[in-house]
Parts: sequence; structure tokens; C-alpha cells
Amino acid sequence: MPEVLVLLDSQDQQLRSATQELLTLASQLGEPVAVWAGAGEPDTSLADELASWGVKRINVLRGDTPETADLTVFASRPIAIGLAQLLAETQPRALLATSAFGVKEIAAHLGQLTGSGVMTDLASITTETDEITGEQIIFAGTWSVRGVVSAGTPILLLKPGAIDAQRPDTATTPQQRVVSVSIPTNLRSARVTSRTARPEADGPDLMSASTVVVGGRGTDGDFTQVREFADALGGAVGATRVATDEGWIDHSAQIGQTGVTIAPRLYIGAGVSGAVHHRGGMQASEIIVAINSDEDAPLMEIADFGVIGDLQDVLPQAAAEIRRVREK
Repeated sequence: MPEVLVLLDSQDQQLRSATQELLTLASQLGEPVAVWAGAGEPDTSLADELASWGVKRINVLRGDTPETADLTVFASRPIAIGLAQLLAETQPRALLATSAFGVKEIAAHLGQLTGSGVMTDLASITTETDEITGEQIIFAGTWSVRGVVSAGTPILLLKPGAIDAQRPDTATTPQQRVVSVSIPTNLRSARVTSRTARPEADGPDLMSASTVVVGGRGTDGDFTQVREFADALGGAVGATRVATDEGWIDHSAQIGQTGVTIAPRLYIGAGVSGAVHHRGGMQASEIIVAINSDEDAPLMEIADFGVIGDLQDVLPQAAAEIRRVREK
């Protein structure tokens, strides 16, 4: 079977749920092979976790001198150079990665270096033929398109939540292989001097959560009921652009064209009008529920279920009923 490379989120030693989804897909397309582009090497616990997800080998990208060993101290292109070298050596069926801002930049460099096609923000992938077909929601959520990569190695970036992660029945014993990467002198002059992690939000991660409750202008600045309802469901809290611009909630919660893109199993918009730029970030959700006092709100047009009412009345009742049922 052909190899399928999976680029790990290498800023820490955690195997995130989005990466587990990629490994599931890689197993369906071929033999999953992990790529580590972080500082040092994967620790024992991460290696064991990767083994439980059927990873055949772990390729560790490392600069060929002590000064360049850690590729994360540079901008995106050195990592892309290492990936390009790996694609040339192994000829994989595809390279899979999470569709995040930093990864998109790496993918753009990699596509330029190898002449390969890049598809980002994929909501799903199918393999009805030998070709890998990716589906995207484009033009602010107004069109759904399917495409294939016709040149080079397909570089495919998937939204978190695009597929169900399924651990294989049998584990592997992956071997680590160091891939030595030569960094041109001109690329060594730009370095990352520091990184500041965003404060972790309460509850699940927004981009990978299977349930997301979103508050908009209708909250009038009070996200209390939105948070309590999300807590009852075990979901994450998101927001529209106006809510973050008003300072009602941190900008990291913004969903839309200028925020994060999500594809949860269940999206609930409370007091969300459904402007075009917001729909572009959530329209790939499997089930959409709109709660709004305005029955003509644009979000109602794409919702699977609509609740006409004030969110401050609807959400507390819904949360109480959910807790009552779960306590039985």
C-alpha cells in the first residue's frame, strides 16, 4: 500500500483530536506515516500514542547543523523544504494536515517547491476512484465544490471535525527516521524569537469540538446563558465578529471568514443573524440549529431546526432539560 504522510501539530507532545482524524483518513488511503517538524523528537508517550493509531513510521525533520536543527525557530519555508525533500524520497499518495493558519502557509511554500496542488479547508474527502476528491465550502458558504489535485502529490488540509476518528484494532511499532534538511543561508536570517500560547478556554477546543454553541449580537454582551448551555451539552463556545469586536468575548472565539472555520456535528447559533462572513466559517456543520427572535434572520434559511424566541428564555430552559435527562 502507498504511504500517506500526516503532518503532526508539533508545538507540543500532544496528539490532538484533529490529528487523530487525519490518521484515520490516512489508514483508509494507505499506510499512515507521521511527520514531526518540532523541536527535539517525539517523546515516548507520543510515539506510543501514534503506534496505537497505526502509524508505520515517524519522520523527524531536522536541520543539518546544530544551529539549524530546530526548524521551528525559522519561518515556514524551511519546514516546507524538509517536506519537499520527504515527498521526493518517499513518493506518498498524499500529504494530510490540519487546515490552520500556520499550516496553510507551509502548504503554500510546499506547493510552490514541488509543483503540487494544494487544497485547503476541506470539509470531506472521498475516493470513489483512484483519485482523491476533496469537498470545500466556498464563497462565504454559498457554494459547495468538489475538486481533485491534478499535479504532483496532493497536499490536503482538512477542517477539524471533517471525519470521525476511529482507532484501528491493532497497533504498530513505528520506527523513527531522521530526515536531514539543508537550510539555505538566506533563510536563516529570519527567526521566530518567541511564542505565546493563547489562554486555554474552558471546555472543548473550538476548532475540534463536535458541538459548538455560538452567541451573536442577540446576546447583548451577556454570554452567561450561552456558556451554561454549552456546558450542559459538553460543547465549545463560539461567537460572531460583532460579539468579538464589541469586546464581549475574546477574538479567539470568532467564527467566520476572518476567524476560525469549524465543521462540528452540531452547531447552535443563539442570537446569530447569520451574516455571509459568519456562514462562511460554519456552513459545513452537519446539523445547524438557529435560536432567534427574528424568524427572518438569514441563519434560519440554512438551519435544519429553528427556534423562534429570546435566547435568554430559550437557553436556560433547554439547559435545564438537558441536565434533567442526563441525571436520570
